[in-house]
Amino acid sequence: MFNELLLSEIRQRFCHVDTCPFQGPRVFFENAGGSLTLKSVVETNTRLAGIPDNQGRDNPASHELVRIIDQSREDMRTFLGVSGGPVFIGESGTELLFRLVRAALLGTPAGGNVVGSTLEHPATVTASKHWSKIAGKEYRAVIHSNQTATVTADDYRAIVDANTRVATIIHTSPVTGMSVDIKSVVKVIREASPDCVIIIDGIQHAPHGDLDVDGYDVDAYTISAYKVFSRHNYGFAWVSPRLSSLPHDHLDGTAADFWELGTRDTSAFACFSEVVNYLDWLGSQFTDSDDRRARILAAGKSIHDQEAGLVAIMINGAEGQKGLRDMPEVTVIGGHDNSKREGLVSLYVEAIPCAEVVSQLNAEGVRTHVRKNDYFSGNILEPLNRPTCVRVSMCHYNTRTEVLQFLRILESIVGKLS
Repeated sequence: MFNELLLSEIRQRFCHVDTCPFQGPRVFFENAGGSLTLKSVVETNTRLAGIPDNQGRDNPASHELVRIIDQSREDMRTFLGVSGGPVFIGESGTELLFRLVRAALLGTPAGGNVVGSTLEHPATVTASKHWSKIAGKEYRAVIHSNQTATVTADDYRAIVDANTRVATIIHTSPVTGMSVDIKSVVKVIREASPDCVIIIDGIQHAPHGDLDVDGYDVDAYTISAYKVFSRHNYGFAWVSPRLSSLPHDHLDGTAADFWELGTRDTSAFACFSEVVNYLDWLGSQFTDSDDRRARILAAGKSIHDQEAGLVAIMINGAEGQKGLRDMPEVTVIGGHDNSKREGLVSLYVEAIPCAEVVSQLNAEGVRTHVRKNDYFSGNILEPLNRPTCVRVSMCHYNTRTEVLQFLRILESIVGKLS
């Protein structure tokens, strides 16, 4: 885990790291709802918001905006680990996934099937079900395991076949916090259907570790910027050369692989460059490499290790404080020992409504969130016969002290049951 000096430097780079402007001091364990925002992102957004010029004009301001956008696209490629294919910005990660799924389902040969899973966010599931009917394709769902709260390559192997035209995979669930082994799942899909178009929802995974999209052998990867230390109201996607040229919405006269509609917000691009700059700095604390991609990968590994350490404390306890494992009143979705967990623990106390647990935690200065059996989380909670759960989502800037504070308060809450 990070030493105290480095962790202090990290926390100084984020807004409202330990204090809410409306509530006062608090621990932020609601990172799956949107991470903390880098101070450099806020400064960059403010600076560029006042620029009146547009891209594509012959004046110094316009030239600079174009340069910023071009640099940001390169930064996005470095972050993702891709060498070819366009990267482009849209309204949100959800909106981008809808567009990508639609293009894939309508642009691939008629008939066949599209495969997703019950672990996925409605961004891919809703889009796939809707457009599969219009495209005349059968929708098939891989069923996730209630015990592990994830899906495996073997689960996909039972569903995909030679007629699978499109497949969607979620990299990490925003409800269970469990990741999917993308490479092994893709290998199974490619063995059954080599030409299948594969679309990855990377929205929850992106802030929790390194990315190697070129190594995944997929056709699209989508991210929501507010989940990765930037601001709301935009996401970005990478698409393979094959998917990028399938029929899709774009203006007449633009390139076949052009996906952006209308004038883009330069500050959105610039803000993500600030994210990559931050990761570059973080990675430089762990490697002497002069290669930026290597530093980004080092940052990803350090983030993964820090969050794994925080999860271990939450599960097992420390410094004489009980962990979740030793609180029999608390059930952890996906179990205590799950190597696929990425910085997120979902739990419930059978005898106390989850909304009440969240409220009591919040009253003591610990921000968590209740997930309900609705269109966002019902795919996970309904098979468990659960109306709700408490989602405790951490990120690499959180501390062991914050985890222990959460555990003390939760132990006090459940202690009232005896």
